Amino acid sequence: MAMLHIDRLLDACIKMGGSDLHLVTGRPPILRISGRLRALETKILESDDTVSLMKSITPEKNQQELQESGSTDFGFAFGDAGRFRTAIFRQRGDISMVLRLIPSLLLSFDKIGLPKICAALCRRPRGLFLVTGPTGSGKSTTLASMINYINETMDHHIITVEEPIEYYHYHKKSIINQREVGLDVTSFSEALRRSLRQDPDVILVGELRDLETIEAAVTAAETGHLVFATLHTTGCQGTITRLIDAFPVNQQEQIRVQLSSNLIAVLSQTLCPLKGRKGRAAAFEFMVVTPAIANLIRENKTYRLESSIQTGKKLGMQLLDDHLWELFDAGMIEKSEMLDKARIPVALLEKAEKKEIAEGNRDGDGYGPVIGS
Repeated sequence: MAMLHIDRLLDACIKMGGSDLHLVTGRPPILRISGRLRALETKILESDDTVSLMKSITPEKNQQELQESGSTDFGFAFGDAGRFRTAIFRQRGDISMVLRLIPSLLLSFDKIGLPKICAALCRRPRGLFLVTGPTGSGKSTTLASMINYINETMDHHIITVEEPIEYYHYHKKSIINQREVGLDVTSFSEALRRSLRQDPDVILVGELRDLETIEAAVTAAETGHLVFATLHTTGCQGTITRLIDAFPVNQQEQIRVQLSSNLIAVLSQTLCPLKGRKGRAAAFEFMVVTPAIANLIRENKTYRLESSIQTGKKLGMQLLDDHLWELFDAGMIEKSEMLDKARIPVALLEKAEKKEIAEGNRDGDGYGPVIGS
């Protein structure tokens, strides 16, 4: 019965456009749809239900890990519909599960709304490309699209290191090897060090989660590989600061020099529910490392990065708040959503109020606002 039950729940998640399925004792199954939580109209889960649902999909090895450490993560395929990245953990003695849907469909750059220059950056022979943002901001989808673009257009050897593997890639023009931490290799940093002897052109690192992994990724970029990686940071300036702060003070000067010559771009993103319909739009902050930006990183003047991003529009650079404004101005997202995700909400609120006044004036008397009033 449990197996049938989990299949039906996973099916509902896919059909209803859910991104995550939450299974918690004392509540009915809950889907996250367009960023909001929605309960399914089924029975309230009891302790036995969550245990049998867990057992129906969890490999023996992971059940063992759950017993020993109180939590476990793994990925599994659900037919052709997609894969689920699964986190199982104990709370108040009961089992809770969160299953994130990784759709099997890889999206094009246009579909995601990525800056045009990303295609050219994917053709670079070496360097570090960072995709950042909070959990659930679509980083994996963006990276999968970039890896797929390389796979379809270039004859490269691509190695991915993930925990767990999310999107499955198949050999196209490139050869692709996907290594799962905990299954194929013990850690991100170990996989990265080993990968340098495996003749890669492109390396994807699922997450820069510790100093060792950051060092290994920078070294890989330095030694002539194109390295993609993710970080849980917001904004380009915050990303650079976070990377440098991960190092001991006596190494920070050196990492600034290394980043200034190896970093090629930072793409920071967040997802916003669309206004009045299902789905979400990605809002991006994007920085391409030009000689001027490299200089600011080297000289520890990251506070000036934002103005350099503003002047780099012709390269597709943009600040997050500017992109949020564009989405709001085009009627794609609500004002409250724009302000929630903004870095400087006060400035956007002022802008939105001016727009509302201007539109109110136009509606009322046919004239726009009086200039200079």
